[in-house]
Amino acid sequence: MRNPLARLIARTAVIAGVIASFAFPVLAQDGTGPMPENAHPRSYGGGWVCDLGYRVEAAECLALNIPEHAYPTGRSYGTGWECDRGYEEVNGISCNRIPVPANAFLRSSGYDWQCERGFRQEDETCVPIVLPEHAYLTDDHSGAGWTCDRGYEAVAGTCSPIAVPENAYLTNADYGAAWACERGFVKIDNRCDAVVVPSNAYLDEASYGLGWSCERGYELLNGACVAIDLPENAYLDRSGNRWSCNRGFRLSDGMCILGR
Repeated sequence: MRNPLARLIARTAVIAGVIASFAFPVLAQDGTGPMPENAHPRSYGGGWVCDLGYRVEAAECLALNIPEHAYPTGRSYGTGWECDRGYEEVNGISCNRIPVPANAFLRSSGYDWQCERGFRQEDETCVPIVLPEHAYLTDDHSGAGWTCDRGYEAVAGTCSPIAVPENAYLTNADYGAAWACERGFVKIDNRCDAVVVPSNAYLDEASYGLGWSCERGYELLNGACVAIDLPENAYLDRSGNRWSCNRGFRLSDGMCILGR
């Protein structure tokens, strides 16, 4: 009969062997076990990492299947490689050259192309931009590729002169009104009429309304600026053209009386 102590030692050895058989791949996978071929010590701490172009699997560093025109990234996820500049990945197994049409160039990203100046994209080609008279090329790759000179506007693929009325000026706006009235004039239909400023008023900069505002202490009434009759216990508000009752007072029949 075997010694109980011997049986205990034997059983412990078996269990330890089983644990080690599981632990070693884990340690190897983590780069903390014995260093395999195609690996090198970590640059910091302990352990090792696979060389560039290899990936850890179990206790080994196996070579990646890197296609032509690709390079290893050193990442532990994904394919572990990327295509060279000017190539695109196809089905995760190859790198095909990006077709660049005539009169185009590869973008700085290396993954797309762009038409040369003076050309615009049409499907997968670059066609010449037809520049109308009184226009110049722009760097806008999504539109026509040109814009009209100052004083002209795009109409049906051409640049037509902007009709600017007397006492008006060009706004140079890309959208909205092409012209605006000079200071002291107001737009009525397609002309600029002089603003008639009443007494106790001044020209304002608003692009809408009468073109003038009443001075502080005056209010608009029937097209004129009349003096505000400020009741007792009241003050002019921020606009200067209206009034409010002082704190502690309330409005009643045009007067400010003590509130309750």
